[in-house]
Amino acid sequence: MKLDAKALTAMKGKSPIAMLTAYNCPVARYLERSGIPVILVGDSLAMVERGLDNTRSVTIEHMQYHVDAVRRGAPNTHIIGDLPYQTYETEEAALKNARLLINAGADSVKLEGSFPEIIAVLVSNGIDVVGHTGLTPQTANNFRQVGKDTEDAQRILREAEEITGAGAFLLVLEHIPDQLGEEVTRSVSIPTIGIGAGPACDGQVLVINDMLGIGDYLPPFSKQYAHVGQIVEQAAEKFKTEVENRSFLTNE
Repeated sequence: MKLDAKALTAMKGKSPIAMLTAYNCPVARYLERSGIPVILVGDSLAMVERGLDNTRSVTIEHMQYHVDAVRRGAPNTHIIGDLPYQTYETEEAALKNARLLINAGADSVKLEGSFPEIIAVLVSNGIDVVGHTGLTPQTANNFRQVGKDTEDAQRILREAEEITGAGAFLLVLEHIPDQLGEEVTRSVSIPTIGIGAGPACDGQVLVINDMLGIGDYLPPFSKQYAHVGQIVEQAAEKFKTEVENRSFLTNE
């Protein structure tokens, strides 16, 4: 049964929320079968799928394509679609682009940073919104941990409260100290979803490629549950050998 925004918000303090990213139909299908309740179609696809250095080159058309594919694979899972860089700078643009993702199959949209006016407009137009503070890759110059000094920690706390007050139903906290993750989680009324924000968050999200070991870089705050990249490489090497020595399809 697909969980809506209200049901997910109600899980705060009751049941931890597991979230993973997905970018295509087959992976989404496996995640739904596993019981993962929320799939994020993240603009992280720029780096883990397209091999780019940052997330800023993702377009709304890219996101529509991938949201559509993931929805086809996971018809009964709550899907969050990321609003790309510079697609929510005005209320009109945010509403237009959010509707494009909803029409592509997303149940809700996520945007980075404190934009309470934008969030409020989306929510007032019936669009469920996920907030995101801490490290915000769309505008960050690097991927170092943030919120380590008092001033920056206070900024993140303030943004968390602004995002919550504007009507978001979930809040992603990225790459901040564990203690700050716990403090934000206590201070807001909506569930926090951590990615490198400590175990006290109300839920956790991982990039699927990081979790499966697909790629050459594992963020320091991530966790690897498989080594699929090695399996692909080994299988390809075996196929190549069989073709070259003409044993392919000639042995049992």
